[in-house]
Amino acid sequence: MSGSKVWDVVGMGEGLVEFNQRGSDPREYRLGHGGDTSNCVIAASRLGARCAYVTQVGDDRFGSELLDLWRREGIALDGVRVLAGAVTGLYFVDHGPQGHRFSYRRAGSAASLLQTEDVPESLVAASKWLHVSGISHAISASARAAVMRAVQVAVSHDVRVSYDLNFRPALTSVDNARAMAVEVLPHCDLFFPSVDEVALLTGIGEPRDVLRWSHEQGARMAVLKLGAQGCLVSDGDAVTALPGVRVTPVDATGAGDCFAGACLSQLAQGATLVDAARFANRAAALSTQGYGAVEPLPRLADLERDER
Repeated sequence: MSGSKVWDVVGMGEGLVEFNQRGSDPREYRLGHGGDTSNCVIAASRLGARCAYVTQVGDDRFGSELLDLWRREGIALDGVRVLAGAVTGLYFVDHGPQGHRFSYRRAGSAASLLQTEDVPESLVAASKWLHVSGISHAISASARAAVMRAVQVAVSHDVRVSYDLNFRPALTSVDNARAMAVEVLPHCDLFFPSVDEVALLTGIGEPRDVLRWSHEQGARMAVLKLGAQGCLVSDGDAVTALPGVRVTPVDATGAGDCFAGACLSQLAQGATLVDAARFANRAAALSTQGYGAVEPLPRLADLERDER
């Protein structure tokens, strides 16, 4: 990579305040934080990476909560703007027999008002990796344009681009999500899809066919997340299957984001893709041992204890 790289990972998207159901009582929630790309950079930071974030928050209590969170986690705020008169997005997590269910209150949020001119080009250019997602892309038309501007800046400054598909049917249509993925994948160095997501977007449901489709769209590397079954890692030539790590999960809310952050933290330090994904498997498994998207994200010491 050319030039001086101050940051290992710069994420772009929307941070959210989380209300996570406490146990089985539908009337009690614990306050936390979320947002897929925010979770990712926090996970990477806890595992030793130098991280920054690009977003907007409202000038409200919830925006202040997120700013305090990012400061505590060592995330640089150079790319974060407080937008007067705007609101910060929220979501609720309910737990039941079918797993966790999300309800969002994010329409018109500060992050959704991102414009192309809000992209801090010097910050993006100074990173090893830019991480964006299908949610970053889908929260509004202007945010979609801003994400693509950030991707263009990254490509022009030899910054690698990471993209987590994270398709949310409640946020955008199948056709729109597929179009956005096809838009960014030609510029993508590392793609994080899941079988279910790609099946919804394309009808392709066999894991190795999903990887083949990913490369055909332009992704240079791909890690297919398989949940408890682990992942498939592809560099475009060889596919490596990595088994999952056995745990008894409590809440898997941020596990996929943890996986991406952990993987990027290792790649930024020069690890191979297979070794980075193996490390990410362990980190993501540990992240399911507590409630909420952020609180259970592991630190290096947690992984070292787990090894013993």
